[in-house]
Amino acid sequence: MLRLAVLASGTGSNLDNILQKSKDGLLDAQVTLVVSDRPGAPCLDKARAAGVPATVELPRMEGESRDAYDARLIEALASEAPDLIVLAGFMRILTPAFCDAFAGQIINIHPALLPRHKGAHGVRDTLAAGDAEAGCTTHFVTAELDGGPTILQASLPVHADDDQASLAARVLRMEHWLLPRTIQLFAEGRVAPDGRIADGPSWRHLPGLDDATWSDGF
Repeated sequence: MLRLAVLASGTGSNLDNILQKSKDGLLDAQVTLVVSDRPGAPCLDKARAAGVPATVELPRMEGESRDAYDARLIEALASEAPDLIVLAGFMRILTPAFCDAFAGQIINIHPALLPRHKGAHGVRDTLAAGDAEAGCTTHFVTAELDGGPTILQASLPVHADDDQASLAARVLRMEHWLLPRTIQLFAEGRVAPDGRIADGPSWRHLPGLDDATWSDGF
């Protein structure tokens, strides 16, 4: 059983989805630690309600440097020895020291088709660019912002009447399929350090999203 640590800042919809799929036996993985940089964040309440063994509120202290904060974060994670660290709406840019400490063990879900539209506003930037397709990407986390190797991607057409709220909702539904699938690939030992999937992908379509397609990033 893969031991997961999830870092989140907000409502935790991706965390909630992972917890439910693990409970339902659809993931060979268990969330053993949830860390949030925001005290009282709903994601922490969801983790506690689900019986996650460890939850940590880790807000940045006044005047604290990024390096000092990440040193505390490294300590919190190291105490639980996770197999995989999942960023699920964690709204901090991690330092190179953090990325080096867990190299090859950190993944992120990003609401755009990387390498396009890096940063915090993937859906907004997709619409502003007039792209015909939107989507989401799971990728390894490195010191380069949203620049680590792609693992899986899912895409769907941008509709003429889409606004940021409607497109974000559709992309989030895709995230709820793509992130657990990526975690399961790790549990099966099928993800190489460059993001390639051993034995090829095991499914082609996202249930409930008839207009969606996906690729494995190469």
